[in-house]
Amino acid sequence: MNRDAVERLSRVLAQTADLVERVRPEQAPLPTPCRSWDVGRLVNHLLHELEQSRVRAEGGIPDLAGDGPEVAPERWSPLFEQGAKELLAAWRESRATDQDQARFTLAQQTAEFAVHGWDLARATGQPTNALDADAAEASLAWAREALQPQYRGAEEEGHAFGPEVRASEALHLPDRLAAFFGRDPA
Repeated sequence: MNRDAVERLSRVLAQTADLVERVRPEQAPLPTPCRSWDVGRLVNHLLHELEQSRVRAEGGIPDLAGDGPEVAPERWSPLFEQGAKELLAAWRESRATDQDQARFTLAQQTAEFAVHGWDLARATGQPTNALDADAAEASLAWAREALQPQYRGAEEEGHAFGPEVRASEALHLPDRLAAFFGRDPA
């Protein structure tokens, strides 16, 4: 497996773990840039994504239905840290035979956690300009290829991603990544 790509995911997971650790329980009902999700639902989604990403990294078929069980805020940080360790171990031990698919999946997971880390930072008043610019740039390159127009639209119509928000090239890369995924960095 590409060590640089795994290291990039590792940095994104470490930053997201720091963000999760700083979320206060009373922030759980705050709205996020993830349309209908509040902070609590976003963190629960991240915990579920860690588990399902590990399953995929191990060559299994993830259960993408729902966001998993609801976890109490005091357990968010330790569970995120444990899940991140398990996901990274799975990638480091990966014996994937289809390297192209493995690279695609690893890039997808990095983008998922980079964008949702941005969402969490924005929703809880944490800075977004400290997020990893290299990971955002790699995620943006991946997304420009993978996130096709048919996946974008209104949430009510079953679309997971909103329309791209125009963003200045002068913006910090994590803000531009979020805009590409349909978030408004302004």
